[in-house]
Amino acid sequence: MNIHEYQAKATLAAFGAPVSAGKPAFTPAEAVVAAQALPGPVWVVKSQIHAGGRGKGKFKEASAGDQGGVRLAHSIDEVKRFATEMLGATLVTVQTGPAGKQVNRLYIEDGSSIARELYLSVLVDRKTSRVSFVMSTEGGVNIEDVAHKTPEKIHSFSIDPATGVMPHHGRAAAHALGLAGDLVKQAEALIAKLYAAFIGKDMSMLEINPLIVTNDGKLRVLDAKISFDDNALYRHPDIVELRDESEEDAKEIEASKHDLNYVTLDGAIGCMVNGAGLAMATMDIIKLYGESPANFLDVGGGASKERVTAAFKIITADPNVKGILINIFGGIMRCDVIAEGVVAAVKEVGLKVPLVVRLEGTNVDLGKKILRESGLNVVPADDLDDAAQKIVAAVKGLRSRG
Repeated sequence: MNIHEYQAKATLAAFGAPVSAGKPAFTPAEAVVAAQALPGPVWVVKSQIHAGGRGKGKFKEASAGDQGGVRLAHSIDEVKRFATEMLGATLVTVQTGPAGKQVNRLYIEDGSSIARELYLSVLVDRKTSRVSFVMSTEGGVNIEDVAHKTPEKIHSFSIDPATGVMPHHGRAAAHALGLAGDLVKQAEALIAKLYAAFIGKDMSMLEINPLIVTNDGKLRVLDAKISFDDNALYRHPDIVELRDESEEDAKEIEASKHDLNYVTLDGAIGCMVNGAGLAMATMDIIKLYGESPANFLDVGGGASKERVTAAFKIITADPNVKGILINIFGGIMRCDVIAEGVVAAVKEVGLKVPLVVRLEGTNVDLGKKILRESGLNVVPADDLDDAAQKIVAAVKGLRSRG
């Protein structure tokens, strides 16, 4: 689960991390009130969407002006004008895709005097199975570009969970960031606070870009992005309350209600598979034969008829889906349950695109019998290769006719 920048900063501030004063705003009037409550004389008006690159982004609407999604205001009147232009407009960044995201809320923040911009993030390192810090002196830019062009400027270290953060971790971070004097002590304190926040709130990623050094020699979190481990949200009802469903795909929201692992993609073939590894293999073979998957969907090892029905409905709700491939290897998951769920869903929502089904494993004969006797226009497949070729051919055939 992702949250907005202002929510991320409030979360970090609760653990003592240094952040600038700021307030969220949902209307131009609220933006004015927020700015009046801050010292000024410079305010930063920030679009709040779940995507990076806001400052360099562009709004689709001409009425939103030609500036990006992060703007410096030098008067209260400018704050009001920027807020009026930005709220309700669609911001397109390198991370939103061409469709962009509508700006429904802003963050009005007190301006900061910036001497240096740094990069700092915390994540789970799968190689070491530990929480790791990644840092660079090149803040304020895409870290991917830094990694590609100057990888020597990126440094990292992992935290032993048995000891937690030690003083030498803070000193290592300060050294990597080129900090000296009192800033070393500030770095030590910041590393400890960020680690406490990361562990305490079950985060999966925390990125501060940039972390700044102010002109008066203070470290400050200028921007923050946080993702949380969905599997641990039951422990954090306060974090769940921060969820902004308007920033999420409606199909993914519906899938989460049924405990389905679903991710929207940009292809034309909808996939329903049991098991993440098999789902990845299914998507790969679709690509191999010249098409692209419209989603990742893992119904799980012990899905019920109701969950399968819900999964099928979610797939068919995507207008980009031109064909559906169901690939089930029945171990814990029974093939007859899959078949019953598919039949129930098709009878309820209809079937307007080709459907190829490959079943193998527990109760496979019964599953095939249910589909065969359902009267549905289902194309059976012998194995995954056969299934992929059949659904790709069917989708390409529709394109050639239409």
